[in-house]
Amino acid sequence: MNILKIAAIGGALGLLSACATPFTADVSRFQNLPAPSGQTFAIVAADEDKAGGLEFGTYARYVAGELIQEGFTEVASPDSADMVVALDYGVGDPREKVRTRPGTRFGAFGFGGYPYGGFYGWRRSVFYDPWFYGPGFGWGGGFGGWNNEVYSVTVYNAYLDLEIRRRGGEPLFEGRAMTTVRNNDLPELVPNLVTAMFTDFPGNNGRTLRVKVPQGE
Repeated sequence: MNILKIAAIGGALGLLSACATPFTADVSRFQNLPAPSGQTFAIVAADEDKAGGLEFGTYARYVAGELIQEGFTEVASPDSADMVVALDYGVGDPREKVRTRPGTRFGAFGFGGYPYGGFYGWRRSVFYDPWFYGPGFGWGGGFGGWNNEVYSVTVYNAYLDLEIRRRGGEPLFEGRAMTTVRNNDLPELVPNLVTAMFTDFPGNNGRTLRVKVPQGE
């Protein structure tokens, strides 16, 4: 394979990557979070069944990285942290979603002469005009449109919940990021949900936003 072919393939792959469909999530946030000024935090599992697991630890690292970028400081124990961050995540059971797409196109055509003319195709009409005695010719045609095809796909609802409280229990932040996807692969979904949660963090209180996370970069 010569250099020109390699360059062409690389350029095509670059275009495909740039055009990748973004990950989309609906993010709801309620917050009374103070501005970062060195406050410490520790992450715990909202669901005790997930606590201590390698999977939870991996996702907690994503959240911790985002909070550190915001200006907070992580500590190991919630007993010594200014803020306790409770993390939860999951994916629902599969369900069927009905969609439509263009199917077969249909149409008709016609031709004929006047006064004895007609429309030929799917139907024919013959008529006579007593007030017209000269010859005439005409034609017509067109397409009627598309027959939509109805089909179904399997989808899943995935979510990520984040709650931040002062160590004494006062709520500071409650957020949920949700998405509907074609797969239930949490290791792929959770990093995108975390990114969506921390887009324009902590966000406007009491608003739900549609957040798009670019893919393939």
